[in-house]
Amino acid sequence: MVMPLFNDFFRGRRVLITGHTGFKGSWLTLWLHRLGAKITGVSLDPITKPNLFTLAGIEAMCEHYVCDIRDPVALAALLQTEKPEIVFHLAAQPLVRASYHNPLDTFSTNIMGSAHLLDALRSVDSVKTVVMVTTDKVYHNQEWLYPYREQDRLGGFDPYSASKAASELVIDCYRKCFLAERGVALTTARAGNVIGGGDWSKDRLVPDAVCAWQKQQPLEIRRPEAVRPWQHVLEPLFGYMQLAQKSYQKPELAGAYNFGPHAHEAATVRNVISMALQFYGSGEVICHEVPEGPHEAGLLMLDTSKSRSLLKTQSCWSLAETLDRTFSWYRSEHQGQAALALCVSDIEAYEALL
Repeated sequence: MVMPLFNDFFRGRRVLITGHTGFKGSWLTLWLHRLGAKITGVSLDPITKPNLFTLAGIEAMCEHYVCDIRDPVALAALLQTEKPEIVFHLAAQPLVRASYHNPLDTFSTNIMGSAHLLDALRSVDSVKTVVMVTTDKVYHNQEWLYPYREQDRLGGFDPYSASKAASELVIDCYRKCFLAERGVALTTARAGNVIGGGDWSKDRLVPDAVCAWQKQQPLEIRRPEAVRPWQHVLEPLFGYMQLAQKSYQKPELAGAYNFGPHAHEAATVRNVISMALQFYGSGEVICHEVPEGPHEAGLLMLDTSKSRSLLKTQSCWSLAETLDRTFSWYRSEHQGQAALALCVSDIEAYEALL
């Protein structure tokens, strides 16, 4: 007999997701809905057109609230009404380049929004575990050939990275001072460079490529030699759910966790786009050999041994498989196939490997 995924842990449980209208949030809501969770979503309206939340009909899968996490009164009232057992915090200003244009908005959302959520949760007796999603960019990145571990120094050159690193300090404070004594497991999940179908955010490699190539325009690459730990969106989402389940059952697992491929599987932007061209079938690329625009790190790798050891996470799809599935998703959606069916197909294929 095949055991159900997560041993049916999420079935019937009250789960709250902030940022459920975003790219990762929409995928997570869909997956947890399929697992039988009772989901409350808290977010602003989707910021892109098109967007996965609308195309896949995610609103019908949850109690949908439009609420700004920077509004502490509204957020606290909502939490008291919904009484979640499990919280996934994904709401954020998630873009590096956008943070240069609106640093204060980035700080208020990523730092104070997180603080408002944690402070409100102090009064929610039902909550047992909280997964705060930050980023791989929270580390003081010296761009050396060394994958960062969870205990390494935090920092951030750009406003986005700095805001997420600062939020980690806030989270650690609330863990030690307020939530640990109540037996609430407060964790942080650090993952980045997540790709997959349904992301149309500006200034991200894959959405920019899809947008350019569908319009038969060249894709301009700012930093072709930048190295990143690329992964399909389902990989970290599985890790977040593993983290929620295991920390719910063992609160002593509270803390920070990296999620991503093995360090040696990180790849340059140039290599990723070269492979993407093969899977997409056509397209033109212009590489700017001298980096353009504001500062972005050139090298970033993560050590994921902690999550692999304690949470039993694994990388199910290679970079080639990830890119194949991602560009197949966009191509199929562009040709008229339903976004929901494409997402379900990817989830079923991923689950078959677990």
